[in-house]
Amino acid sequence: MVSIITITYNAERWLERTMRSVLAQTCTEYEYIIVDGGSKDGTVDIIRRMEPLFEGRLAWKSEPDKGLYDAMNKGIAWAKGDFLWFVNAGDEIYAPETLAHIMAETKEDTDIVYGKACVVNAEGVKVGEHHKVTPPDLQRRHMLNGLVVCHQAILVRRSVAGQYDTRYRIAADYDWCIRAVTASRRNVYLDEYVCKFLTDGISHRQRKRSWTERFHIMRRHFGLCATLRAHFKIALSQLSTFHSQLSTPPSR
Repeated sequence: MVSIITITYNAERWLERTMRSVLAQTCTEYEYIIVDGGSKDGTVDIIRRMEPLFEGRLAWKSEPDKGLYDAMNKGIAWAKGDFLWFVNAGDEIYAPETLAHIMAETKEDTDIVYGKACVVNAEGVKVGEHHKVTPPDLQRRHMLNGLVVCHQAILVRRSVAGQYDTRYRIAADYDWCIRAVTASRRNVYLDEYVCKFLTDGISHRQRKRSWTERFHIMRRHFGLCATLRAHFKIALSQLSTFHSQLSTPPSR
C-alpha cells in the first residue's frame, strides 16, 4: 500500500484538484493523508466536503505546525503504507493509471520508485519539465548534481525514508532524498510522467537561501572538495548556456 500525503495551508485555490487526482486513481491500494497547518480559509471545508468520496481511505488533521517539513514529518509518523508519496496542495498525480503503473513495477527489494515530473503553472497548464535531467539508473553520486528527481515524482519505502531534518527550511527534501537513495537497495525508474508539479514553490521565492542550504547539505554528504567540484561544473554549464544565448541571432 502507498501512503499519499498532502501538506496544506490556506490552499483552497489548489487543494481540490490535488484531491481529485488522487480520487481518480484506478488502483485503490493507497491511504490518503492530509496534514493541514490550521488553515484560515476554506481549505478544511473542501476536505470535509470531499472526505466521503474516499470511502474511508482519507485521514486528515488540521492544527498549527512549525513549517512545511514539520508537517511532512507528521504525515510520515501517521503513515501506515509501505511507500510514502508526497503530493502537496497544487500538485497532482499525473493520470488515473499512474499509481497502477507504479505498483506493477514494485518488487520486494524495491525501496524507491521514481519517474518524470510535468511542470504546470497556476492554471494547471504544462510549462515544461523538471529542470534537472532524471537519470534512469539513479545512484547516490547523481545527487551531486542537485535534486535530480522531482520530490513529487519519487516514492520511498517507509522503512528507509526517515524524517525530514527541520534545521533546513527550504531544502530538507534534498537532504531526505540523498539519505533515501543511500539506504535504498533497488531503485526503479518509470519512463513516464508520474506527477504534475506546481511551480509556485517556496524555493523559487527564496532562491538564495535555497542555494545556501543545498550547499551545506551537499558538503555534509559528499565533502567539501566534491561539493566545490560540483558547483564549478554547474557554473561552467550555466556560463556555456549564457554564451549560447548571446550568440544566437534574434528571430525576426
